[in-house]
Amino acid sequence: MTHDDDPTVLRVDQFLAHPPARVWRALTEPDLLAQWLMPGDFRLEVGHRYTMHTTPRPGTGFSGVVQAEVLAFEPQRMLRLSWQDGDPANPSGSDWTITWTLEPEGRGTRLFLLHEGFDPDNELQRRAHSIMGEGWRAMTSRSLVAVLDRLAAPAR
Repeated sequence: MTHDDDPTVLRVDQFLAHPPARVWRALTEPDLLAQWLMPGDFRLEVGHRYTMHTTPRPGTGFSGVVQAEVLAFEPQRMLRLSWQDGDPANPSGSDWTITWTLEPEGRGTRLFLLHEGFDPDNELQRRAHSIMGEGWRAMTSRSLVAVLDRLAAPAR
């Protein structure tokens, strides 16, 4: 996994010992997304707007509601989303773009995350950048992997 010093961007580079088709399912099937990211009414359709819910984080100005939109996708290769806090009065002013890129690597997948649009002049976004950097790494290396491992397990 990588981290750079650009305060406007977060990058994660994670090898997953699962084929791209399985990783793609975990990124795009609502029931699987809910298991490792957040529950919401996601649909893989450019222009689809949806809402996700999780625990609010008052210290970062995060309301716990994400308003998202599917901006672009290439099946089993790339998914780009916009994310904004669901509270229009939120002082964090989050307006981010999340891009997932999948590259086959051996028998697995190299997953890249690019989280763009942090405002380094906004104290709440600086805090969010710090917290989310570790959060994304934990989610991809633990939560997402757990979902992928369950998908790979033989049916009983």
